[in-house]
Amino acid sequence: MKTQKFRIRGGKRLKGTVKISGAKNAALPLMAASILTEGINNLSNIPRLKDIHTMMALLENLGARSEFEGDRISIDTTNLKSFEAPYELVRTMRASVLVLGPLVARYGRARVSLPGGCAIGARPINLHLMGLQKMGARIRLEGGYIVAEARRLKGTKIYFDIPTVTGTENIMMAATLARGTTVIENAAREPEVVDLAEALIKMGARIEGAGQSIITVHGVDELKGLQHSVIPDRIETATFITACAITAGEITIENAIPEHIDAVVVKLQEAGVRIKRQGNMLKVRGPDRPRPTNVKTMPYPGFPTDMQAQFMALMTIASGTSVITETIFENRFMHVAELRRFGAEITIEGSTATVKGIKRLKGAPVMATDLRASASLVIAALAAEGESIIDRIYHIDRGYESIELKLKALGADIQRFKD
Repeated sequence: MKTQKFRIRGGKRLKGTVKISGAKNAALPLMAASILTEGINNLSNIPRLKDIHTMMALLENLGARSEFEGDRISIDTTNLKSFEAPYELVRTMRASVLVLGPLVARYGRARVSLPGGCAIGARPINLHLMGLQKMGARIRLEGGYIVAEARRLKGTKIYFDIPTVTGTENIMMAATLARGTTVIENAAREPEVVDLAEALIKMGARIEGAGQSIITVHGVDELKGLQHSVIPDRIETATFITACAITAGEITIENAIPEHIDAVVVKLQEAGVRIKRQGNMLKVRGPDRPRPTNVKTMPYPGFPTDMQAQFMALMTIASGTSVITETIFENRFMHVAELRRFGAEITIEGSTATVKGIKRLKGAPVMATDLRASASLVIAALAAEGESIIDRIYHIDRGYESIELKLKALGADIQRFKD
């Protein structure tokens, strides 16, 4: 099979205006939430990404009908007839597990394959299952599938040992139709969790505390159709700021929510990037050369693990040495070997990478290993001298809508081609 690649000739300053797409990680749980109600559900500001089409296929496998026009998806859940999420769909996308809570809450049963997705470390779903069991679901593993059954879930107190975004979303959705009140302690605080809660409230759910560490959900008997516009993608926003920064560019970013990336903005400003907020726009100007800056990934509202690789790419040309510590995933330095191919000087010890900045990267053939690693390679290639070829770009297509077209419009020399 022919694989698609990017050819990038570096050294072009990014200039112009770019519009940020809707957040995939907000859209996927919202699509799963359509299971909680019967009838037509409408979502807008949806990015055209492979994972979105996978979730559509999964919902259609359950019996839903869906249409995707422009940036709008309509999902008709009137005739759901299956309660199984099969392996061939779930294996490509971890977020498929988000149908588990809604199916058990609405229909009393679900059969969902154990999930796959990015190879960036263990991301077990034991916390999802613990939460559903505490709410009264009977759960067993059967031939690689999670089988969950419950007459009606019951409200309870659930404590997560570590904050889990999809776990919080799954339990929050399940709790909307449970009998009584569910309290989720040590809940994830990400904007995507808040966006889901706001959409569920529009559907008639009773939820308090989203965005804080304790979320309270008072169960209701039924929900009405979903009508919601998805928030902009904060990681895409931060990725474009970093791409601008590494090329000493000057761009305007539209359709952003600046407060969603406060931690990243602070670190980029420390590195010498000028960032000015104007409502839902950001004016960005990169430095002649970034200053060395240390970062440590943390759950939201800390510095996101999903920006660690891109920030590391920027630090490869900093005027000194930076230390980057990864605390979320144990296998998230796979991009380091590829960044070294550009000439980057990076050493790893445990969960810490030390990056000694050099004046100029050199173009090289590299290979993407996961979604955010692929973004870091694109960023490095934009600044590198000469030509770079990036292989396995299907990873980047999972999380960035038309990234090469957006970069080309900003003046980058980038082409997609088949091997």
